[in-house]
Amino acid sequence: MADDEVIPADEGWNHNTFHHPVVLAALPPGADRALDVGCGEGILSRELAGRVPHVVGLDPHREILEVAAAVPGPNVDYVQGDLCRHPFVPASFDLVATIATLHHVDAEVGLQHLADLVRPGGALVVVGLARSRPRDWPTDTAGVVESRLRKRRDPTPYREVQAPTVWPPPVTYADMRALAGRLLPGATYRRHRMFRYSLTWTRPAAAAATG
Repeated sequence: MADDEVIPADEGWNHNTFHHPVVLAALPPGADRALDVGCGEGILSRELAGRVPHVVGLDPHREILEVAAAVPGPNVDYVQGDLCRHPFVPASFDLVATIATLHHVDAEVGLQHLADLVRPGGALVVVGLARSRPRDWPTDTAGVVESRLRKRRDPTPYREVQAPTVWPPPVTYADMRALAGRLLPGATYRRHRMFRYSLTWTRPAAAAATG
């Protein structure tokens, strides 16, 4: 899928929904269970539910989960909990995805927890925010311009995510690329326009969870 594929109009648009195609493109064939960590209003969870029989949306905030649960979605279970504490069974999801959430926890601990939940042959997709350095400023500037243009031409509302803000992010884009290389051999790192990076990793089929 293209990096700038338009999200369905009835869900609105923001910098996170803009990157949903990154997650959907990594969905393994025949996936049965998917986990959306930091699901917020449940937009990605519902998109996944159109492709995966069983979806779990995890978020620590009860109020935002009530917003998510108010939208019909028969194969989505919303769970209140913390990524690093909730007792999910290791290696129990074919897809583990998270958008704009990892910077809310210790990056190394959080990334390891996410990876441990992926089944052999399954995929982990992290779309995150990081702190910019001077080398990142050209990409950031392009993102500002594109964001303004998109808000002018997109007929749908620009919806801000209703969640606590952590700013600036504690780690840089370079830090995240290095961390992924160390913890997730073979992971693909991309720096995206519109102020995000992505990490995509497939657990080797013969591997077992480490947690």
